Amino acid sequence: MSDNRSGSSGSFVGGLFVGAIVGAVAGLLVAPKTGRETRQLIRKSADALPELVEDLSSSVQLQADRLSETAVRNWDGTLGRLKEAIAAGVEASQREVQDISESRLKVEGRSPIRDSGVR
Repeated sequence: MSDNRSGSSGSFVGGLFVGAIVGAVAGLLVAPKTGRETRQLIRKSADALPELVEDLSSSVQLQADRLSETAVRNWDGTLGRLKEAIAAGVEASQREVQDISESRLKVEGRSPIRDSGVR
């Protein structure tokens, strides 16, 4: 669940920046200013654009780093559980083999301890 929140916050920040740019452009185009004033505002906005892109890039990089860290933690946890499950499966199969061997010896009328293969 926290992964989804992390992803949505990155989307929100990206949407916020895009919305700010679109709003600024729309505001400039409908503003009752002269052509010269509008061009100056557009130029100032264009000058600020690299900084805005850098901020957006930093935000995206931060979100990617968080996602990567979360993925590594999840993978490590999954790998640990998988190793435990395999070990439990091996142990259970060894017990089952031993139980089957003992049952077979009992059916044959031999003692599992006395006839354990040592002669």
